[in-house]
Amino acid sequence: MRNILVIGAGRSTSSLIKYLLDNAKEQDWFVKLVDIDMGMAKDKVGDHPNAEAAELNIENDIQRVSMISEADIVVSMLPAYMHTKVAKDCVALKKNMVTASYISEEMRELNDEAEKAGVLIMNEIGVDPGIDHMSAMKVIDEIREDGGEMVQFESFTGGLVAPESDNNPWNYKFTWNPRNVVLAGAGGAVKFIQEGKYKYIPYHQLFRRTEIIEVPNYGNFEGYANRDSLKYREIYGLDDIPTLFRGTFRRPGFCRAWDVFVKLGATDDGYQIEDSEDMTYREFINLFLAYNPHDSVELKLMHYLRIDHDDDIMHKLEWLGIFENEKIGIKNATPAQVLQKLLSSKWQLESDDKDMIAMHHIFGYLKDGERKQMESSMVKIGADQTYTAMAQTVGYPVGIAVKLILNKEIDLKGVHLPIDKKVYTPVLKELEQYDITFLEREVPYKEG
Repeated sequence: MRNILVIGAGRSTSSLIKYLLDNAKEQDWFVKLVDIDMGMAKDKVGDHPNAEAAELNIENDIQRVSMISEADIVVSMLPAYMHTKVAKDCVALKKNMVTASYISEEMRELNDEAEKAGVLIMNEIGVDPGIDHMSAMKVIDEIREDGGEMVQFESFTGGLVAPESDNNPWNYKFTWNPRNVVLAGAGGAVKFIQEGKYKYIPYHQLFRRTEIIEVPNYGNFEGYANRDSLKYREIYGLDDIPTLFRGTFRRPGFCRAWDVFVKLGATDDGYQIEDSEDMTYREFINLFLAYNPHDSVELKLMHYLRIDHDDDIMHKLEWLGIFENEKIGIKNATPAQVLQKLLSSKWQLESDDKDMIAMHHIFGYLKDGERKQMESSMVKIGADQTYTAMAQTVGYPVGIAVKLILNKEIDLKGVHLPIDKKVYTPVLKELEQYDITFLEREVPYKEG
């Protein structure tokens, strides 16, 4: 029996554990799910005969090393900054490892040691990053093999609320870490390349520079630029491509309204507000506006940001409750923490709500002197609050990768992403069984 150690039992592991347990008997697996919260781990494995739950404090070196040494493969579903600690143990103990997170520089530096140890550390095999890499590389490789030359690549992904559960004026609910949503884009200037020209968008302009994208059967989305797109030139072998852009999806109108909070400074996480506990949300918004005892907070906000009184933005803001005299109730809170608390009460998924993952790629290429374009789209609707679209699109590719590695169908060594054909071909094929499929179509060429 082959032993699989899964470290971390958070929400995103539900579909991963289901996949591993559903395949455990046929594949002769024993799954050990560990977490600092023993109850959470127990809930996910239940009474399955091929599984057990255990408690693990990742900072307990002796316990961690002991558990890893007993495994044939390790899956880290921990917060991203904790992966390297596990990876170093896996290299030392010659155990393969899988994570869904971005490769950190510290992780990348383990490549040579992992190769020497004959160990594979597969990263970025969730949804974004993960399914985006695999679905993009499939089409890019096909275009190249058919004699095409890539001149444009754009990619968008969004974790959103499913259409049937979309019932608020923002057309949005939290489907993953709320803090990451509040701080999205705040990590420095966004970088991409457009028609051979480098482009940079500072944070204070990010949500005013959007692109409308139509996804077949699901209508229009708006995309805003995501992080540093330029690093994907090397990853995808697109060093000379004139246009390369990666973005995040929201529904139309979201970004223009969210820009209000960015312009105010309400997404700042760098300082604490005095007396935030006893402050109201109305007073919080007033902190960022000029002193004028005669005008209302609403009037000052509209004047400052040049918003018309009948603008849909005001409807969105009023619906959130930012002008209410409700107390915040958080001591020494940063502006971002105050905003997150308010949004968490308004954008929370209800018990019968479903989430949605939407992904869309645009491929522009030259063939026989003619410009051509392809689009590839995937939309996945969650089943319920346990097996969400986010959990499925993260968990299934991780689980499939574990199976392929254990069965020696993936024999890479070192620190990798899933961009090799021997990885993405079988993973994408099996994902189709879980209704995670891409609609690919040729469209008229449009400049990036």
